[in-house]
Amino acid sequence: MDPKEQPNHERFLKVVRAMTEEQRLLKAFELSDTTRALFKQGLRERFPDLDEAAFKKLYFERLELCHNRNW
Repeated sequence: MDPKEQPNHERFLKVVRAMTEEQRLLKAFELSDTTRALFKQGLRERFPDLDEAAFKKLYFERLELCHNRNW
C-alpha cells in the first residue's frame, strides 16, 4: 500500500469498526448496488445502440464473467 494512502485506510478502518453489524451489512449491500449500477452505466456508454433485450443479455453475460468460480 502506498504510504500516502495509509492515513485514509486507517480512517476507513476506524469508521467501519465503529459501525454495528447491521450497518456494515447495509453498507455492503449499498456498495454492491452502486458497483452494479456503475457497471451497467459503463456498458450502456460502450454499447449505446443496443435495444433493451440485447443490452440485458449483454449485461448478464458480462456479470457472469465477474463471479468468482473458486467457491
